Amino acid sequence: MGSKVENVFAASRWVLPEQRELYLQIKEDEKLVPMPVIEQDELEAFQYLIRDSAREDYAITLTWWQSVKGDLGTTSNMWGIVKWLDQNGRRLKLVNDEESHWISLDKITAVKG
Repeated sequence: MGSKVENVFAASRWVLPEQRELYLQIKEDEKLVPMPVIEQDELEAFQYLIRDSAREDYAITLTWWQSVKGDLGTTSNMWGIVKWLDQNGRRLKLVNDEESHWISLDKITAVKG
């Protein structure tokens, strides 16, 4: 069974551009998630893989959370090598063949070696 918003659009052939935009925005907002809670042992494993990538120059895949609307946001993924660890700024620089990103250490939700 669909939501009331979907039913309104299904029943009407004519949709104003403003209504369509609102509907699309609602659908996008439904995809937003809160920042996951990471356990201490997971954080320690993340730190080990991150330091190892920086020291040994091998690629890892990072997933991090980005705020979109307050406490809700999206996650992003990127593979690369950790080229810089900024302990004071609590961030790292992840670099691959196509791009580089500064990523906050506090927003990392997964690390795979």
